[in-house]
Amino acid sequence: MIAPEFPIDEAQRLDAVHSYHLLDTLPERDFDNITALTANICDVPISLVTLLDADRNFLKSHYGIPFNESPRDISFCGHAILEEKDIFIIEDARKDPRFKDNPLVTDMNAVFYAGVRLINTDGYPLGTLCIFDTKPRVLSKSQKNALIAMAYQVVNLFEARKRNRALLSVQKELRERNEELKNFAGVVSHDMKMPLANMIITSDMLRSKYGQHLDQQGKEYLDYIKQSSFTLSEYVTGLLEHYETDKTASLKSEPFDSQDLLEEIIELLNINVDCEINLPEENIEMHANKVALEQIMLNLIGNSLKYNDKDKIKIDIECTEKDGSYHIKISDNGMGIAKDKLYNIFDLFVTTGTLDRNGKKGNGIGLSTVKKLVNRLNGEIEVSSTLGEGTTFMFTIKKLN
Repeated sequence: MIAPEFPIDEAQRLDAVHSYHLLDTLPERDFDNITALTANICDVPISLVTLLDADRNFLKSHYGIPFNESPRDISFCGHAILEEKDIFIIEDARKDPRFKDNPLVTDMNAVFYAGVRLINTDGYPLGTLCIFDTKPRVLSKSQKNALIAMAYQVVNLFEARKRNRALLSVQKELRERNEELKNFAGVVSHDMKMPLANMIITSDMLRSKYGQHLDQQGKEYLDYIKQSSFTLSEYVTGLLEHYETDKTASLKSEPFDSQDLLEEIIELLNINVDCEINLPEENIEMHANKVALEQIMLNLIGNSLKYNDKDKIKIDIECTEKDGSYHIKISDNGMGIAKDKLYNIFDLFVTTGTLDRNGKKGNGIGLSTVKKLVNRLNGEIEVSSTLGEGTTFMFTIKKLN
């Protein structure tokens, strides 16, 4: 017997083998299907997917034998990875000086062997797709082609598994970073709310106690401090709502009437401008996440009120049930949104740049929060708008039992 030599780039090859994290893993159906099919096509009792480790031949899939590894120094595959042929074939190992007294031949009657190298994208032979028989034989051309094709599919599985593992690792890292960001945003936002409230109260106290000693510019400075504090407070509240959408969307569903919900929202908005809100004629008994839906509606109807430059605001609301989902449509006669701004209107911190009815600029948090909630409720949202005429938001959410 002649033990196989090591490739000149063995260290790099071993790094490549280990990078797939396949050594010592459990059997997988995808690989087992290939070895079973290969054995059937080639009419042999044994078919293997092997990976050559430093001192062993690990059998990722072993059709026809009960063990999953063998010493590398007696492996046929150790010789196969050194050959730059399409297929490494030993028709009768008993007559080959490299194998004639090999334990696999003398003890297990491994007479015939054919193996195709499993070469990764960097050109390193990781192992083989191979077959064994207990008698000499010759493969037909179609069997050789099938063996080569199957080996190609094994490599594809290796690469797909490696990519999937990398993606899972990235997803885990992103989840951890997102959780850190949510926690950071939550802590900072909560810590900022009290100082902001104190600034608003203090500015009122200064005006009340020392207002008679301030000139007009001094009073304007106090107004600016108060208004800036309110703006930042709204920003902080928006951030908290955005990063708590997962909690909101995970709340249990409950039954409620659509008309009751809409009336509650209108009351919460405390509308003090000339406004006509047309509610749906039909009342629907809904079964959904009421808290999340209320937050969505408050945001969208609130925008219809804020971003409206008409003397009389008009808002039309439709709500229907179809195909296991609730379809809700909110239309207004407001300022509208430019066509080139619509494509990213739901992105976090993206704004149209338009000042609202009170001369304030949006913070780009509300609509992003709306979209997150709609998606978490297994729905979709879209928008259409005509500048100067109005905007329509249409969204769906799944009906829950």
